[in-house]
Amino acid sequence: MFLDLNGPPLVRFLQGSRTASLVRAGILIALIALIDWRFDVNISFGFLYLFPMLMVGGCLTRSQIAAVAALCTGLSELFDPFPWTVHLGVTRLILTFAAFLGAGFYAYQSARNRRLASRHMEDVEKESELRREADEQVRFLIESSPATIFTLDADRRVLLANEAAHRLLGFDTGKLEGRPIAPYFPALASVPLSGEVFRTAMECRGRRQDGEVFLAQICFSTYRTRSGPRLAAVVFDASEELRDRQEHYLQQLLAGSKLLVTAVCHEIRNLCGAIAVINAKLAKDEQLSRHEDFRALGGLVEALARMAGLELQQTKRPEPESVDVRAVLEELRIVIEPAFRDARISIRWDLPGSLPPVWAERQALLQAFLNITKNSQRAMEPQSRKELIVRASLDGDSVVVRFIDSGPGVTAPEHLFKPFQSGAAATGLGLYLSRAFVRAFHGNIEYEPQPSGCCFAVVLTPAERDEGSWKEDDGEYPTAAAGRSQPVPGEPQPATGH
Repeated sequence: MFLDLNGPPLVRFLQGSRTASLVRAGILIALIALIDWRFDVNISFGFLYLFPMLMVGGCLTRSQIAAVAALCTGLSELFDPFPWTVHLGVTRLILTFAAFLGAGFYAYQSARNRRLASRHMEDVEKESELRREADEQVRFLIESSPATIFTLDADRRVLLANEAAHRLLGFDTGKLEGRPIAPYFPALASVPLSGEVFRTAMECRGRRQDGEVFLAQICFSTYRTRSGPRLAAVVFDASEELRDRQEHYLQQLLAGSKLLVTAVCHEIRNLCGAIAVINAKLAKDEQLSRHEDFRALGGLVEALARMAGLELQQTKRPEPESVDVRAVLEELRIVIEPAFRDARISIRWDLPGSLPPVWAERQALLQAFLNITKNSQRAMEPQSRKELIVRASLDGDSVVVRFIDSGPGVTAPEHLFKPFQSGAAATGLGLYLSRAFVRAFHGNIEYEPQPSGCCFAVVLTPAERDEGSWKEDDGEYPTAAAGRSQPVPGEPQPATGH
């Protein structure tokens, strides 16, 4: 049977501050020694030293407890009324010291356990509070997130759904939990929850409660709990992005088609001019000039020339805007780096810390950059050294982006940027369309000769310049060499309306 330290009177007496406990224990030891000394009866009061030992056990170290136990043993033996013999005295000393030491160690260990339990309880309460705060923050984050977030159980039923999920699927708050997910996201219902753990993303069709279909981008992961497998998903409605992407694709297709038609019409007009010269020479033959079919052929050539000229006049350039060149180059990096890495082509991006904004049409400029880099990629495929350098700088009054590759170079630079040139991989329209895109917002693309490889420089006009300057002098384009506008002699001006 252990001593009960939880009783209120005994607890108030044995516990307290360290100094108070030691003072009370000292007074109690002195009082017991005094009683044992003054009362000359055949009774030993030494057992009372157990109480001060219990008091000092929670305040002192083990060695200090042993010293107090030895003191109490000495006092008990000093005032003991029993006779002293070597055999009985030594045995009594050992037993008495062991009893006092055991009581002190018991109190020491009890106090230590109480402190550890109290500290552990404080840690548990602190961790519980932190966990409660973390749960509240996660719940607040989920509920306030504009993204649709929900979890599914093993039966593909909704366990938890935030407010955005209810809005996306057209439910009132709290009405989505417990419903099967298959009618709204069939692709998620087919994800296996047992076996392999999935952490991936997909794009699929979603259906709202009223039957409306939308494009959904879903990032989901599966995990296991004691209650079974679970699936957590974050859903974004990508319908607006799809519409914008398709609309932009259509605009780019129309712009490219107009430039293509312009190139074709330009060539047709040149052919019509040559045919007209030959027709004029043949018309000197009076017999042939009086022939009705010959006159009809001349009329057809003139009509075809007028049609080509009319198409050229109707082609208009897009309205430019202020564009951050670094942002466009970062988008280009995202687009081309995976393909270049697969082709074992290294890319070095030599970009300054800041560049002024330029006049451009963002997607058209990105398309021009993409066309140039794709040409470099095709040119470097058979080469042993494959490296592309993208370098941007402010040269004079122009922002110049250079694409320098380690390809075989260009054998006939004079034929660059011309449509339908012989020897091209397809129609030879890639560089022609790229230059037309850039010239539409008063930029230019130039070929710069290199000792080895090839370099194309895209020259752009800073937006800090007067906005009206690019609208007035349509026949001039900036050059990287001079850093100012100058005409490009001997070259047709595509997509300018001239």
